[in-house]
This record gives sequence, C-alpha cells and structure tokens, in this order.
Amino acid sequence: MKKHLIIAALCLATINAHAQRISATATTIDVGATGFEIPVTATFDLRNKSNKPLIIKEVKADCGCINIGRPTKNISPNERFNITVTYDAKMLGHFTKQVAVYSNATEKPVYLTMKGTVLEELQDFSSKYPHDINGLMVDADELEFDDVKKGDHPERVVNVLNNTSAVVIPNLLHLPPYLTAVASPEQLSPGRAGKITVTLNSEKVHNYGLTQANIYLARQLGEKISNKTLVPVSVILIPDISKYKGSNKQYAPHMVTSANEIKLGIHDGKKVKSGTISITNNGRTNLDISALQMFTSGLKVTLEKRELMPGEQTKMTVKGDRSKLLKARTKPRILMITNDPDHPKVIITVNVK
Repeated sequence: MKKHLIIAALCLATINAHAQRISATATTIDVGATGFEIPVTATFDLRNKSNKPLIIKEVKADCGCINIGRPTKNISPNERFNITVTYDAKMLGHFTKQVAVYSNATEKPVYLTMKGTVLEELQDFSSKYPHDINGLMVDADELEFDDVKKGDHPERVVNVLNNTSAVVIPNLLHLPPYLTAVASPEQLSPGRAGKITVTLNSEKVHNYGLTQANIYLARQLGEKISNKTLVPVSVILIPDISKYKGSNKQYAPHMVTSANEIKLGIHDGKKVKSGTISITNNGRTNLDISALQMFTSGLKVTLEKRELMPGEQTKMTVKGDRSKLLKARTKPRILMITNDPDHPKVIITVNVK
C-alpha cells in the first residue's frame, strides 16, 4: 500500500544564463503520517526551463531505504517531468530523507527532500475527515448558513486533524466582517484533532438572499492563500414574514413551482442547453420575488415577472455553460427570496451531466 502526494508549483533554481535550468514545484514535500511498513511516496513535479534537452544522469538517495523513480529519456525544453521518492517506512517516528539530482544542467545537484512520520498503527480517518486541505484533514470544505434571520448568530464547526509531521496553528484567513472563527486548541501536534468554530453575525449581513465569500484554511498564521486552501462560505438571509402568522395566513401569497430541479447537459442521449419552470401564485395577495441569485457561475436565468397577482403565472428560463458548471465546486442552484410565509426561500437545483 502506498500513499501518493503530488505537488505542483514553481521554485527558483538559479543557474547561469547559458546553462540549463531545472525548476521544481517544491524542493521539500511533507507526506504526513503513514503506518509502519506502509511505504509512502512523494512525487516531485519538475520542469526543464532551458532551451536545450535535459539529461538526468543520476539520482542519489541518502540511505538504502529509498526507492527512486526518474526519467530515462532526454527531457525537451520546457517539458515537465516527475521524480518519485518512496520511503519503506520501516522505522517508527519522524523522518527526513533527501535525494540529489545530477544532470547536465549544472555541476551542482538539485536536492529534493521528503519528510513525514511513521506511526505504529495508522488509523483511517477518511470517513470522519474526508477532505484534505494542504495536510489538514477536515470534515467540511465549504460552509453554508441557511435560513438565517436578522438577529440570529448561528455557528458552524469544522473538525480538523493535523496530518502533517509538524505542529500547526489552524486558522481561517480573509474572514468577512460578519464571520468570526475560534480554533480549539490553538495548536495541533501531528496526528492530533481539534475544531474551528465559525460564528455568523446576521446584523452585519446587509442584503436579503445569498451572500457569498471565500475564506482560506491555513496551517500557520500569515500563510499565503491559494485555491488549495479555499473554503467557500454562503449565507442565505431570509426576511421576516411574521405578519402572516395566525389568521392572517389565509391572505398570504402562495408560490407553486412546476418543478424544483432543472436538468442540463447530456440527458437521455440528448444535449439539453436550457430548461423552463412555471411559477404560479395560488395565494390571495401579490407574490413578490425580491431576490433571484445563483450559487455558481455558468448559469443564466431569465424570469418574466417578479411580482404576481393572485392566480397569475410566469416562467423562469435557465441556460447553462456545461463546462463551467461541471467545474463548479458547489452544486449549481438558483435561489429565490419571496414573501410567501411557507416558502420565503425557494431553491431550484440544476442537475448537470
């Protein structure tokens, strides 16, 4: 059984302008925890940055417990290539292993380092912590605050496990003014678990309907943000419909939709680019659709009317960009905020294949 970790980004390897250059995503990879005698692999992503063919002459490890995979053919200019370093994990505790890459790029080798921890018994946390955010295992990689009313202060808890070989200080960066976050404990040793409690202050959310933000889970204070550490947040603030309580409810608007799902993409062998839903007001006063919003990009929605008199009907047409929708991190959905006391929030899901 092997644990694979591939990391891709560029770092500098300064060599004189007439020589060949090698760039690496990262010269050090922390593979986290593995079990005793369960080999673990770090895959280094590199690139020939020169305008000449690159030849990897030799890759030397600092011990016999390492197996190395490397290219045997010449590497063309600007071509990417991988070097894999596999540790046999036959010694318990923390480890740091280094290999030296010799090539025709320079007289001095490029050094690559892998580090991690070998545990006597490796526990499977995948069911409890299904998401890996830069070595931090979490049970949620997005946060949703649904059906929030002014004055509410709901909380969401993100459970975190440190799957790296170093002590971390888990924290959330770029919090908007309406969110606060507290980590407990403040530091996590390797293999330890904790939680981050995120609290919403609804008074600081100004608009009814959907408000979205991007926050980032960091291992240390001041850490750089990236898409790998992104945690999307969505808040749905609904209006106060208390005036329709009790006997007054018989005079309320009542929204009825012909469907709560639209199918786009490839369905039943046919390419479906758009869908239509009918909306009817079966109540006794005017129905007001005060907000119409999309959770993801790639959707275009047209609503013929936003205010419907009793018995009146309108149509909503939805078109989608299949390629964008398939790449969306959150499920494509359409949100409507209404003055119907039974349906102040209506969500239409978009099924994309």
